[in-house]
Amino acid sequence: MIYRLFRTFEADKTKNQKHITIQIMAIIKELNGHTPKFGKNCFLADNAAIIGDVEMGDDCSIWFGAVLRGDVHYIKIGNKVNIQDNATIHATYQKSPTNIGNNVSIAHNAVIHGCTIHDNVLIGMGAIVLDDAVVESNSIVAAGSVVTKGTVVESGWVYAGIPAKKIKQMGPELLKGEVERIVNAYSMYAGWYK
Repeated sequence: MIYRLFRTFEADKTKNQKHITIQIMAIIKELNGHTPKFGKNCFLADNAAIIGDVEMGDDCSIWFGAVLRGDVHYIKIGNKVNIQDNATIHATYQKSPTNIGNNVSIAHNAVIHGCTIHDNVLIGMGAIVLDDAVVESNSIVAAGSVVTKGTVVESGWVYAGIPAKKIKQMGPELLKGEVERIVNAYSMYAGWYK
């Protein structure tokens, strides 16, 4: 069974146009007895796909083209998480679920697979975080980086490269200037679409 969220648009009647209704929807699909669960005040873009065993906290935003596929294991997402355009969140069959903490930004085209991401984290554009990796709180995975299987990204560090290695210690200005700024910006952007 597929559940769809609808948005309705009407033609401008002041220009003598006939009434037209167009429905655009995010795909919310029950699978194997699991229906996605959403917290309060979440934004789902029109072509986002949320499938199966996915549980999301409050104030989250799932952007255009993003896919959260809880088909082979669960995906659990905390509060105030933004999953940006074309990002993919998945897990490993009967082995590695995906857990994402609070105040996390997962940037455009990132792939998050069967791993754990703690609180106050930025995953950069096009970054990949693989099975059984752990990204500890207050850290950044730079754009284009690959966090390989089982790697621990230590709290308070920026990791970059293929494979990702620690390159810079984070001070409070980097945490506030990047991680918090982006999380708060995406909360604001989501409000524009509601």
